[in-house]
Amino acid sequence: MRKLLVSVLVLGIVLVVLDRVAVVGVQREVARQIEAAYKLSATPTVTVNGIPFLTQAIAGRYEEVTIEMGDLTQEGVTLSSAQATLYGVHAPLMDLIQNAEAVDLRAERVSGTVVISYKTLDARAPRGIKVNGGGNGTIQVSGELNVLGQAVPVTADMKVELVKNQIRVTPASVKIAGGVPVPNAERLVSFAIPIRELPLNLKLTKVTPVEEGLLVQGTADDVPLRS
Repeated sequence: MRKLLVSVLVLGIVLVVLDRVAVVGVQREVARQIEAAYKLSATPTVTVNGIPFLTQAIAGRYEEVTIEMGDLTQEGVTLSSAQATLYGVHAPLMDLIQNAEAVDLRAERVSGTVVISYKTLDARAPRGIKVNGGGNGTIQVSGELNVLGQAVPVTADMKVELVKNQIRVTPASVKIAGGVPVPNAERLVSFAIPIRELPLNLKLTKVTPVEEGLLVQGTADDVPLRS
């Protein structure tokens, strides 16, 4: 009986080691494929969730995979803290071992987020306008507008919305110091941030002002993970 218990214990340890070795290999291969497919500037960090891993590997389907991509630049716009969660990733373990280049790595569904910092927003704001922060669904800006050669102080609460391939920032309310009338004041403080594409084919679905900047969310279906 003692020998049997020892054998079972050893087998359990071996399976745990194999499980961890296999998950590291799959994570590394998925990261490499995604980096190449979406031309990332650095290798992403990939984590296959769920234990035991080997059960998913044998089935060739991973329920949930998280990806940390760090900071990205798209069309001159810096996107911070890019991350995504992949659901239903198809990648048979034996196929990855035998011929990884031929495997049709694919996720059934992907959700992801990026953050556009207030520093990045500042760079896109009109000249003389500074983004101060946000909250309650708006961001606040302040600065000076040139009216007939005079610098007129202005503050505004700005709303943000997705419009086609860009994030549009427009005034919800504008305050001009001293009540000086400024023609087209709303237009003078409005601006936009172009975002035409995101990694993993994510389509923008929502944008929300948060402490760090604008939190942009996106989703996609049937996403290839290799080029």
